[in-house]
Amino acid sequence: MNNLFAILSGIPAIPLAKWINSFVAWLTGFAGFFNALTAGIGAILDAIQWVLDLFPAWLFIILILILTWFILRKTKHWGSMLFELLGLALIWNQGYWHDMTQTLTLVLATSLIIIVIGVPLGIWMAKSHTVNVIIRPILSFMQTMPAFVYLIPAVALFGIGMVPGVVASVIFSLPPIVSMTCLGIQQVPADLNEAAVSFGCTTWQKLFKVELPLAKATIISGINQGMMLALSMVVIASMIGTMGLGSLVYFAVGRNDAGAGFAAGIAIVILAIILDRLSEGLSGSNQNKKDN
Repeated sequence: MNNLFAILSGIPAIPLAKWINSFVAWLTGFAGFFNALTAGIGAILDAIQWVLDLFPAWLFIILILILTWFILRKTKHWGSMLFELLGLALIWNQGYWHDMTQTLTLVLATSLIIIVIGVPLGIWMAKSHTVNVIIRPILSFMQTMPAFVYLIPAVALFGIGMVPGVVASVIFSLPPIVSMTCLGIQQVPADLNEAAVSFGCTTWQKLFKVELPLAKATIISGINQGMMLALSMVVIASMIGTMGLGSLVYFAVGRNDAGAGFAAGIAIVILAIILDRLSEGLSGSNQNKKDN
């Protein structure tokens, strides 16, 4: 055993950090691609922020209440509407409204990107065992890696601001929607798939008319988890210039201002609960709970 330890201690350290730095430096050589990607993500952020800024705070609150009533009308979940009214009014009262819309922009842009990437990737994983075996450990790596680590290459490749915050949030929040989409497709009963094929459905018809509708609740649950993870990134992303409620918490920490930090943190919690309730309502989980 001593000889083994002596041999291991004599092995030079693997230059892992140097290899990773070299890889990131190699990626910076594709500046044109990353500039185009930055412009594209920036355009999405600007479009969402422009839409949110169109509405004054009072009208935005009314629209959210109408949307909540439409989504949760079957469950008559009046408590959610009351919470939204009081919560958004509190954010408005504290002067955090624009910061809230910036945070909402970050979350919505991240959610849009992870849906576009995650749902097709999850379907591919469900249909191909080889792809599943390859992608599954990558997803585990993405979700278990500390979120702070993603900020370093994001800054190197995308600079400072909202865009690298979105990129880091996408990497951190993508795994749940991919995994849940894969799970939802795999849980579709085999006899229904066989029935669809026997009635002459093509592969695409079976996917869109049988598998995706049956997997809807599971997929939306994955989107819900992704949104919550994206929202959990807002404070971390503020370290690289991402504006919003997270930056208020970050600045409060720097000033040792517990009051301002908790006030901004409460605003983040209110936004998280509202997004969670709305996404749960879309999945139909509330209706299922009532029926049971």
